[in-house]
Order: sequence, then structure tokens, then C-alpha cells
Amino acid sequence: MELLTKLEILADAAKYDASCASSGAPKRDSLGKSGLGASTGAGICHSFTPDGRCVSLLKILLTNFCQYDCQYCVNRRSSNVPRARFSPREVVDLTLDFYRRNYIDGLFLSSGIIRSADYTMEQLVQVARSLRDEHQFRGYIHLKTIPDADPRLISQAGQYADRLSVNIELPTDGGLQRLAPEKNAHTIKRAMGSIRLAQEEAESDRQAPGRTPAGQSTQMIVGADDADDRTILQTAQTLYGAYKLKRVYYSAFSPIPDSPSGLPAQAPPLLREHRLYQADFLMRGYGFQAEELFQAGGDLPLDIDPKLAWALAHRESFPVDLNRAPQALIARVPGIGMRNAKRLVELRRSRAIRYQDLARLRCPMDKVKPFVVVQDYRPALADSPSEQLRRALSPAPVQLALL
Repeated sequence: MELLTKLEILADAAKYDASCASSGAPKRDSLGKSGLGASTGAGICHSFTPDGRCVSLLKILLTNFCQYDCQYCVNRRSSNVPRARFSPREVVDLTLDFYRRNYIDGLFLSSGIIRSADYTMEQLVQVARSLRDEHQFRGYIHLKTIPDADPRLISQAGQYADRLSVNIELPTDGGLQRLAPEKNAHTIKRAMGSIRLAQEEAESDRQAPGRTPAGQSTQMIVGADDADDRTILQTAQTLYGAYKLKRVYYSAFSPIPDSPSGLPAQAPPLLREHRLYQADFLMRGYGFQAEELFQAGGDLPLDIDPKLAWALAHRESFPVDLNRAPQALIARVPGIGMRNAKRLVELRRSRAIRYQDLARLRCPMDKVKPFVVVQDYRPALADSPSEQLRRALSPAPVQLALL
């Protein structure tokens, strides 16, 4: 099989991994035209570094052959899809070639399971080792680890990769047992634990080689089983606390060709995935606990964001006096983020905060007004019922297009 054909198959097979977001650029190229370049390079995706820089990664699978038959996976053993496999040398050559052409800043490499977990993990480590040791590659490397592999292999991967990830797949052990019976939740968590321990040992011993400096991440599929948002976020909260994950990614289940009858026929609304990311950010950045974000039901509301939903359910905490309240409470006001909360606390050290100060900080005033008190403003709707406020703050209905 030609290398380009392999690239097309294995880049497409990697698109379901949500650990980095694909570019939404339109397809265009300069073939037979003036100019140069193209936006259709197979496998090129965009990701973000901790300091906010956008980087381009070559995102591919080593192979989409797999001995597992996970029902939700398009690359499962029984799936009727084109198959291909790179050799480690081909992945190394592709990465270096793309890097020299300034297409990418690094590599995101995952794989189906072939022969055995140890054999597959050895192939992934071989790619990273060759890039680092033989070619002195300084770019970013993200490896998907194989949970069933020997912990020593996972440890070796941590010596070469900037980030490792072990996919938890589904939010409950029962869901994993039903839809992916060949996988074991205990083995997955054990692999996460070994990565965390290696990081802690490297941090405590400055002479030890660095291990996964960008940390580890995981991914959960949303909507493949009957787990509600409460269960999903409680699982994420446990993973953050127990394994010090950098990120939990949420991937809305996408119906696949010839899917088993045990899977939903329709994908969940993408807005549900978006709300989970918003709630996850509140847990990581604002100090919210998962349980705080739910009132009666087990799912996040789709019509309003989780922070606004929490505020409407806790009217006793509002309106917040921005000239007196602690920074943590100010940050819980809908429309005010952590950065603006800090700016407001710094501002009030020199003078009282006024209404126009919020406008200058570009706060969304329609959302902020019902929940704050400043020197020259008190909300007229402070005592309005929460349902009335919810209707006022919800996005207006949009007429669906006919075509």
C-alpha cells in the first residue's frame, strides 16, 4: 500500500480521538493554480499548549487493525472499514518530513491493538525513541498508551513523550463491561496510577529524567451508554483528584456504520458535549464540585450554561456586592470570569467599583446585571423569580433553515 493511502486511512481513523481539535478550514489547494500550499493535508490538526499557543500536530494511528471488538469503536475487530498499518520507521519519516516542511510542530500517535498490548506499546515507544534519540527531535509528542501493556513499557514512553493519555472510554465500569468486555476498568486506572507515580518520583528527585512534562489526559465517550451528566462529571472529578490529570476530554458518541444493536441510533446533541466542557472548566478553574452543578435531574440544562444554572438555583447568594465580596464569590457571578474577578478586587483597593467599570471590562452586562451590586447600581430584578430570569437570559429561539 502506498504511503499516502496509508496516511489517508490512518489519519481519518484518528479523528474520533478528541484530545486535539481538528481544523475547520475549507478544502483548498494550489494544484494547477497560482500560489502555494493546501488546507487538505491529511492528519494535520490543531492543539493548544499550556501558555495558549496554537500548534499543529500530525495526528494518526500506527494502525487501525485491532484485536478488540469494542462496540462504540469504528476500528473494532468486526468493523468493515479499510485497514492499514504504518511501520515505526514510516511514522518517524512522515513526522520529520512534515516538520521540515513547517506543516507541524509535533506528533499525536495512537494505535489499535495488534498481536498483543506489549507488542503494540513497544512499537509506539520505538517511534518516540527514534525521534528523540536518533533524530534529536525537540517537537511535541503525545502518545496514547495501551493500558494492558507492561508498566515498564509505559514508563519508557513517559521518558520520550510530552504527554501520555489512557482513555477511560466510558464513565462507569458497568458501561465498559457491557460495550467493551475485553477491556478492564481496573487495568486502565492502574496504568493511570503508574504514570502519576512516575511523575511524582521525577518531581521529587531533580536528578531523575523528566517524565511526561505535559501530564496525562483521558477521554470519555458521551451518549454511547445511559450514563447521565452527573455520573460523567463525578467520574471526571474522581480522575482529576486521584491521578492528577491535566484534562478529561468528552467526545459525543457518533453512530458508526453497521453498529451493534446495543448502541443508540442517534448521536447525542453536540450542545451536551459543550455543556460538559463548560462544567469541567468550572470544576478545574473555579472550585466548583460536580454535585453543586446539579439540582434535581442528572443532566445539565442545554438552554443555559452551567454557571448561570447554578446562580439561578442559588439566589440566596445574590446579588453579590462587588465592593465587599471575596474574589472566589465574584468569580461565580455569571458573566464574570477569574481574570475579571481579580481585576475587580485590585480596582476596589483604590476606589469603589461602579457600573461603568464592568462595561469597560467587557463583561456581558445583560447576564451580569441581575446578580451584582456596585456603588451606583442595584438590580431591579433582584427579587424576580428564577424562571423569569431564566427566560430573559436564555438565547432567543432560532428559525431552522429549510435547505
